[in-house]
Amino acid sequence: MQKRTLGRSGIEIAPLALGGNVFGWTADEATSFSLLDAFVGAGFNLIDTADTYSRWVPGHKGGESETIIGKWLKRSGRRRDVVIATKVGMDMGEAGIGLSGKHILRSADASLKRLGTDVIDLYQAHKDDPRTPLGETLEAFGKLIAKGKVRAFGASNYQVERLEEALKLSRRHGHPRFESLQPLYNLYDRADYEENLEPLCVKEKLAVLSYFSLASGFLTGKYRRNEDLAGTARGTSVKKYVNERGLRILKALDQVAGSLQSTLARVALAWIIARSSVTAPIASATSVEQLADLLASTKLELDSGAIETLDRASAP
Repeated sequence: MQKRTLGRSGIEIAPLALGGNVFGWTADEATSFSLLDAFVGAGFNLIDTADTYSRWVPGHKGGESETIIGKWLKRSGRRRDVVIATKVGMDMGEAGIGLSGKHILRSADASLKRLGTDVIDLYQAHKDDPRTPLGETLEAFGKLIAKGKVRAFGASNYQVERLEEALKLSRRHGHPRFESLQPLYNLYDRADYEENLEPLCVKEKLAVLSYFSLASGFLTGKYRRNEDLAGTARGTSVKKYVNERGLRILKALDQVAGSLQSTLARVALAWIIARSSVTAPIASATSVEQLADLLASTKLELDSGAIETLDRASAP
């Protein structure tokens, strides 16, 4: 499998990342272990999580996903085979919120403990913190790299102006820079990334790791009516996609998937993988069978006609 470089970090990753947001939520520990075994066993290596996963579940405090990954790393002995990406900055209750230097340093140690590892390969600012000077945030990440606790750091959910400012500050003051961006990007959510963020990422040679790559499951074709959302864990997230444009995208996916004897999920991910600016889409699964379908997207090559059909149907 041909690996792709994570910005200028020297870290190499496979063209599809595994989302750890489901670990401890819709995938229990045993299922999560099976998913991780299958993912790494197939030659893939980037596992993406966050300290806040899955704080939204009643009774959870955050850190559940990292804890499961840490247990799996200890049991499997495959730490050297994976790239661990986690995040900081979302509300962690009593543990704090934001991107102040103190919070980043404290949170990194907490994540390292839960993960049971000495180093985080990619530590990401989960969202911008306008209350904290960018210089303070960058300096804190730089300290973690200097101490050997982090190999590289990245940004998630940053607007182009703030991302550009951060990169300029890094150059001006000699701080390590953001090496990656994690934006919302899929066949439905295209406009902000393509019009604003993509040109900067290409110019600065930033890695791009798209999240919600299947639009919270909508692009698998499971949800075509509001009635399909009843009783689902992702119902609230998917509802915004069930409209005329969303159904037009599903129709195009049906057409392309049918012609290739493939699935909608594979085609939707293959469309992202084919975009030269994207390093790897992130996708999550709740069963090994579902994961196998997602991994198969990396072997699916879309011709220009298929890409044009999808582009036209999903035009912002």
